[in-house]
Amino acid sequence: MKSDFLIALTQLAAERNLPREIVLSAIEAALVSAYRKDSIAAGQDISVKLDPGSGEVSVNLLKKVVETVEDPQLEMTLAEARKFKPDAVLDESVAYESLPHSAGRIAAQTAKQVVLQRLREAERELVYEEFADKEGEVYTVTIQRIEPRQIVAELGRAEAILPPTEQVYFERYRVGQKMKVLLKSIERSLKGPELIVSRTDKLLLRRLFEMEVPEIYNGSVEIKAIAREPGARSKVAVWSEQTGVDPVGSCVGLRGIRIQNIVNELHGEKIDVVEWDPDPTVFIAHALSPSQVLRVDLDAEALTAVAVVPDRQLSLAIGKEGQNARLAAKLTGWKVDIQSDVEAGEAPPKPAPKVVVPAVAEVAEPVVAEVAEAAPVADGAAADVQPETPEPEVVEVAAEVAEPSVEKDKAPVKIAIGDLIEAAPAKPVSPSPAPSPAPKAAPAAPQKAKAAPSPEPVSVTAPSLSELPEEVWTVRRPAAPSEPGQIRFAEDIEELRPDGPGRRRRSGGRRRVYRPRRR
Repeated sequence: MKSDFLIALTQLAAERNLPREIVLSAIEAALVSAYRKDSIAAGQDISVKLDPGSGEVSVNLLKKVVETVEDPQLEMTLAEARKFKPDAVLDESVAYESLPHSAGRIAAQTAKQVVLQRLREAERELVYEEFADKEGEVYTVTIQRIEPRQIVAELGRAEAILPPTEQVYFERYRVGQKMKVLLKSIERSLKGPELIVSRTDKLLLRRLFEMEVPEIYNGSVEIKAIAREPGARSKVAVWSEQTGVDPVGSCVGLRGIRIQNIVNELHGEKIDVVEWDPDPTVFIAHALSPSQVLRVDLDAEALTAVAVVPDRQLSLAIGKEGQNARLAAKLTGWKVDIQSDVEAGEAPPKPAPKVVVPAVAEVAEPVVAEVAEAAPVADGAAADVQPETPEPEVVEVAAEVAEPSVEKDKAPVKIAIGDLIEAAPAKPVSPSPAPSPAPKAAPAAPQKAKAAPSPEPVSVTAPSLSELPEEVWTVRRPAAPSEPGQIRFAEDIEELRPDGPGRRRRSGGRRRVYRPRRR
């Protein structure tokens, strides 16, 4: 039949979740503290032994075996020690007397406090040993209370602390909420071991991928790098050496079910999964996704890179407040500078319009003919046709036009009308009897064109202003039209008014009525 002491010992060990040996040693230490306060054993070394089966307590006084005794209450010689214990040796504690195990009220209260204290210390030690080698693991905790400086969560039989530095700014916590955290560190303190958990560490994202993606857990897909801004966005670079395994597709899952579970656990944090590449140029181009990268220039000494993207995707490559570029730099380890193709000169140049300038020989005949027709000829004036040597300027312009070069085609060629008049071959014109201008004659143009077989420079003498007739300078005033609907001059309208000419209306201001002037 079990004793009451053994039943109480087993119940206490079950409640505290401690082994019975630890509870038994705590009770023995408590009884030692209680008996030391007794007047009989004051100042002496005491040992207490408990029999768990019967519940009997044996209390003994101890002395240390030494060669020379200095304190008779605590020490004895080797010869005296062998009287109580035949195989006693030096520096050994030997029990020489037993004491009755009756203790008073004060001793019992002291024993109770010591028992509780020893049990708490045993619990803390077990908690520390349990989580000492579990740093970096993910646990599901329940929030117990929210304090101003920290959040206390329940982690098994221990309490975990979530400090403000490890909290996500965008998340809101409430009592009783369950969430996954990363055990970041464990430290000893006066109150026991402190378990520091985190929600912002990028190792938490890695552990979540290992939990959701079997290919990452068994090693066929490897996570090369992680860049994270907690609560906002993260980038993960994955790589697979096994042929036939798509690293990005394995992480995303069928219809995105795997990555969606991770996003839900992180309360809506956006995650970009990109493929890692040993070539830094390709890796940086992948890291800047979802934007398209045209070219990447690297500077290996300074670890800087210049990525050229289309101008329409420049804002997409930089991201909101530079978030995409910042995460790409953290992921690759390179300092990334983003430029548009317009800034970098990558845009294809627009083809310039080609200006075809005909040769002088092709332009001379029709232009000279029109100029010769439009030139007025005075009475009795005769055209002196004298062959002249072409000027060097005309020859130089003709040579420049004939040269087939792109730069010459783009440059505008200016030809002065005066030069064309001088260079046009004119036919001698006979003086006309009438000063009035004659109508254009249609058959005159082909005769003049035949008269100029070659574009030789010819000078044309124009009449002076004094030789023109007087009728040219006289402007006839047409009579007022009698038919309705025809255009009239303002002077004619005023003269035809029955009341005579009046004042004109002002352009601005208020409207006035026309009234006749009084004479």
